[in-house]
Amino acid sequence: MVELVITNVLIINEGKQQIGTVYIDNEFITRIEYGATNAQIEARRVIDGSGKWLIPGVIDDHVHFREPGLCHKGNIESESKAAVAGGVTSFMEMPNTVPQTTTLELLDQKFALAAEHSMANYSFYIGATAHNADQIAKIPTHRVCGVKLFMGSSTGNMLVDDSSALEQIFKAAPTLIAAHCEDETLIRRNAEQCRAQYGETPPFSVHASIRDAEVCYRSSDRAVKLAKQHGARLHLLHISTARELSLLSSTQQSANKQITGEACLAHLWLNDMQYAQQGWRMKCNPSIKSETDRMALINGLKNNTIDLIGTDHAPHLPEEKDRNYFESASGIPTIQHSLVAMLELSKRGMFGPDLVVQKMCHAPADIFRIDRRGYIRVGYYADLVLIDPNCPQTVNREQLRYKCKWSVLEGETFGASVDTTVVNGRVVYEKGQIDCSVKGSALTFNAR
Repeated sequence: MVELVITNVLIINEGKQQIGTVYIDNEFITRIEYGATNAQIEARRVIDGSGKWLIPGVIDDHVHFREPGLCHKGNIESESKAAVAGGVTSFMEMPNTVPQTTTLELLDQKFALAAEHSMANYSFYIGATAHNADQIAKIPTHRVCGVKLFMGSSTGNMLVDDSSALEQIFKAAPTLIAAHCEDETLIRRNAEQCRAQYGETPPFSVHASIRDAEVCYRSSDRAVKLAKQHGARLHLLHISTARELSLLSSTQQSANKQITGEACLAHLWLNDMQYAQQGWRMKCNPSIKSETDRMALINGLKNNTIDLIGTDHAPHLPEEKDRNYFESASGIPTIQHSLVAMLELSKRGMFGPDLVVQKMCHAPADIFRIDRRGYIRVGYYADLVLIDPNCPQTVNREQLRYKCKWSVLEGETFGASVDTTVVNGRVVYEKGQIDCSVKGSALTFNAR
């Protein structure tokens, strides 16, 4: 007798939408039958998916869960609860914690924490510094998702902008390099000009001019040239400008590209006209820019110039954000509503739900070469999300799972809701309830 069956559900997967039934046993999808069924099914549990959608679990390539060392902002347990409540079944977490994850020993410690506390599947980036090329060269590529390179300063200040150090990193990395690209020299120049005009208390709208399009393009261009020179695999994180799209290709499948690009929810949902209303709530690095840039990113998703959607989920306490501009922390927590927000853009006619699945489920699995995840296929892990497309929700503070308890999306109404999230064949989230006994597994990666 199989453990779980989801019946008569609209399966959205690999560019197709078909009514079907999915059988799950021992972590894996064991059978998929297409067409409606009224047959009696023997299983320990049967979920009637009538009227609902079933998609692969979302894979978020870009999160900051703040553990160890910054657990007052969030931790692996709290933020993975938010993840599964939002249909995210796997995450890849960044190294700007305390201590910074820049050695294999510290990586092992994070994996141990996640094994004990994470409700979603997980992997961790090793952080690049000017002095740890030897550690990078020894990465176990079957276990570690990639190298995180800060070519612009952000929370934790792991900036690497020395030319010789960058050369060593691009030469040494045996796996994908995920780069935060902003030019530090230009940021400092722009900040000085801002201080000359406004003093120490400028409006938050200056963020888009201090960290402007040229700041992003100059650094991204530098990273692309280094990757091409050394044959490295480069993943440009949180692309925020129309201009950067010229550095990417739309002619290849994402899995075959040497250089790939990510767009994050904040840059796809917000524009710079909202700084006056949102203020510190929408301060993130790189900055949220113009409506022209936002629409260019959406078009980049549609024409495959941009390969995937992440969140850059980055919690801070309100008191760390609600300060004068220059003292306000940069970062936005969004993982709990990234999927339904993208489905809302789909509902508004920006693109179809197939594209949401492609960019949030299939493409991360392909680009990072994750073993047997990101698709609804027989023999793959049963990481699945059941969506009710006709169950509206309004984001409010009471429903937030984040430890920081705020969201830039508060007050937004989305037409769809996550009904059920399945991780490795087990129901971890259902109709607002989380089963904390369910734990995720470490992601594994196929040969580069």
